[in-house]
Amino acid sequence: MLEEAVDALHIQENGTYVDATFGGGGHSRVILSRLGSKGRLIAFDQDPDAKLNADLLSDERLLFIPRNFRFIQSFLNYFEIGQVDGVLADLGVSSHQFDEGTRGFSTRFDGPLDMRMNYNHGKTAKDILSESTPEDLLNMFSSYGEVRNAKELVKRLQAHPSIGSIKTTQDFNAWIKPVIRGPREKYLAQVYQALRIAVNEELSSLTDFLDSLPKCIKPGGYMAIITFHSLEDRLVKRAIKGLGSSEESYDPIFGAQPSNWKEDKVHSQTPSSEEVAKNSRARSARLRVACKVDQEAK
Repeated sequence: MLEEAVDALHIQENGTYVDATFGGGGHSRVILSRLGSKGRLIAFDQDPDAKLNADLLSDERLLFIPRNFRFIQSFLNYFEIGQVDGVLADLGVSSHQFDEGTRGFSTRFDGPLDMRMNYNHGKTAKDILSESTPEDLLNMFSSYGEVRNAKELVKRLQAHPSIGSIKTTQDFNAWIKPVIRGPREKYLAQVYQALRIAVNEELSSLTDFLDSLPKCIKPGGYMAIITFHSLEDRLVKRAIKGLGSSEESYDPIFGAQPSNWKEDKVHSQTPSSEEVAKNSRARSARLRVACKVDQEAK
């Protein structure tokens, strides 16, 4: 959905745009190809490996910020950029993180039980498993991974004589093998998703990001966000509809506040069958596009 997401921004040659999830640089590369000499692109990514895209980072029109996109407003203010013409975010894990084991994201390759997007900061998956209470683990696997037998999984983890001694993904997979239900890869994907979300505070980061966007985008500007699971998509949908960042924030008396956004349903919201055939990971992707409403013009 790369082309669809960039198309949705309605790139202006001399506009200013944000790629909130730089990753392998795919979206940034296309955006830069559509910008003129006076156009500008600000890219965020907390993963130190993102700096490997040296050819893109040398483009004078690009400002790379090695931080989580939750800080978008602070950094736009810091660099005196003001409001931008559009923001794109692809919330999926980068392919290079899945395709090699050293980061701990892969269910197939052995590696440290880490899962940090920024491997220089924060708690690892190993830390989360060893330091969390059974109640917290149950909530994590149930809410973030929608693991159906989460109680059984937590009980199995608590039965380990020293959960902190599980240091690799394959050791972890081997220990929970007795409680795996259904297709192995699907089950592990749900478990790993829950751990990854907890380790990287993904939902709270996304909430901060979405809450900042109305102040970061000009009236008439666009946001295009690609989600990969229902938890992310629900937050994006609520933000667009002006319902607040969570169910709890919805006021039962006054209802939704006036939305800052008008959702654009013209663009494809799900990947084509051709894209899924080329990349099976795209199957769960959903693109949501919205235009910033000029509240004063209402």
